[in-house]
Amino acid sequence: MNRPISPFDIKSASITGLALLLRTGDLAGIAAELDIRVAAAGDLFTNAPMLIDVSALDADNTADAVDLSALVELLGRHTMRAVGIVGATGALLAQAQALGLIEELDIRPRTRHNPPPQTPAPADAAAPAGPDRQEGAAEARETFDDAAVQQAVDHAVAGLTAPTMVLDRPLRSGQRVYARGGDLIVLGVVNHGAEVIADGNIHVYGPLRGRAIAGASGDAQARIFAAAMEPELISIAGTYRTADKPLAADVLGKPAQARLDGDRMLVEPLKS
Repeated sequence: MNRPISPFDIKSASITGLALLLRTGDLAGIAAELDIRVAAAGDLFTNAPMLIDVSALDADNTADAVDLSALVELLGRHTMRAVGIVGATGALLAQAQALGLIEELDIRPRTRHNPPPQTPAPADAAAPAGPDRQEGAAEARETFDDAAVQQAVDHAVAGLTAPTMVLDRPLRSGQRVYARGGDLIVLGVVNHGAEVIADGNIHVYGPLRGRAIAGASGDAQARIFAAAMEPELISIAGTYRTADKPLAADVLGKPAQARLDGDRMLVEPLKS
């Protein structure tokens, strides 16, 4: 006898969202800054799920002063959807739960300087055959100072391989590609209105005319490379630059890279 078809399935899924890291509870100041940033970013934030991170406020005990209901309404007016809270305790957490926000305990990005946690082996575990893996990793860390090599060592020690997505076709307006957990390589043009996103680096071996968002999970050391840099928007770990601020003549339409220097976005020529 055949089983009846289930009316639904439940599968694991994830969404791409943003975090609003509050440095003040001043709603008027937040509203003014949102007006500026949203106007500059176009529809980048449209319908974006948003986590409200108050962990920076908790250090000086100002988190409870945040009018969370008004902040959620403010985000909604800018078409952002508040879905969760980070770092809230006590009355603020109760307020968040009453608003239907989920509690996120930790959204720290896994970056080159913050590798995934490793589960230590039991003390009585048998020693592995050959050189000890941890000793080899320590030697590698002492030998190599280069950040890229260090990242590769960390991934190898953790038993991880960061995936790389390769796209061998151009992207038309309205198309969007996300390389979750790794780098994205595009072998063609990224046209106006198209969007490429990666948790790692983005390489475009053609004109970059649309939007490129690298370090989407917070890796501030991610970079964006393009054979012809002329984007509508570039963003690394939440720091972004739009076409409203023209690129310098030595990088506009030419081979270039974008990277962060602290909180500043640098766009520099690629030199052979």
